[in-house]
Amino acid sequence: MTRYFRLYGSFLRFSFSRAMEFRLDFFFRIGMDIVWNLVNLGFFWILYRHTPVLGGWTFDQMLVFMGGVFVADAIHMTVFSNNMWWFPIFINKGDLDYHLTRPVSPLFVLSLRDFAANSFVNLLVASGILTWTLARYPEPLAAGSIAVFLALLLIGVALHYAMHMIFLIPTFWMHSSNGLREIFFSMEQYATRPYGIFRGWMARLLVSILPFALIASFPTRALFEGLTASLLIHMLGVTAAAFVVMRLMWRAGVRAYASASS
Repeated sequence: MTRYFRLYGSFLRFSFSRAMEFRLDFFFRIGMDIVWNLVNLGFFWILYRHTPVLGGWTFDQMLVFMGGVFVADAIHMTVFSNNMWWFPIFINKGDLDYHLTRPVSPLFVLSLRDFAANSFVNLLVASGILTWTLARYPEPLAAGSIAVFLALLLIGVALHYAMHMIFLIPTFWMHSSNGLREIFFSMEQYATRPYGIFRGWMARLLVSILPFALIASFPTRALFEGLTASLLIHMLGVTAAAFVVMRLMWRAGVRAYASASS
């Protein structure tokens, strides 16, 4: 375990050093992330000018939800997103060979080697927005409830990572991730909308087979409605199932992989 911490420390040093070599790109991406946050806040501000409640949540509750969305997205963008972009390229070019032969978990390296320094700044911004939305909430929020909310949000981040990998691993057989990547990015948008606005089969789909509604909506529900055993078991169960599916797909993909030397 200590070896992995040291390795990740090396990843961090290299990533920050490289980010500072391209400062225009660094600050441009920060600006893009801030604009994305403002657009999403503006979207719900406009909606709430026409209705007091949306999906069972007031405007103040929706702001907290969006703060959670921003933090979850920023963590994913900072820690995983760049690595997810390179993953299919490594498969298609045969560069995966270098990672499969190293004396560490290839999934660890492939998932965490590139730390997005510019998105880390956005994570600080997103954390500030979330802190502001919690501080301005008109009713008192217990420290324990906020701690549960943040813990569930981290589980949502883990689920987000597993789902992203599930959509990319089929590259082993398809040799192109473009179609699945576009589908994932489209489905990912459901994570930025409150679960309460969906009904019927769509609501069931978004908490089971394509559980994007669990990423931020369920932590927010636990904050405002209280954590129930069913909510916790459901979120942990779906996240664990996603990781099991991801691991099975990964192993099958590696067996089918045609390396550069084959």
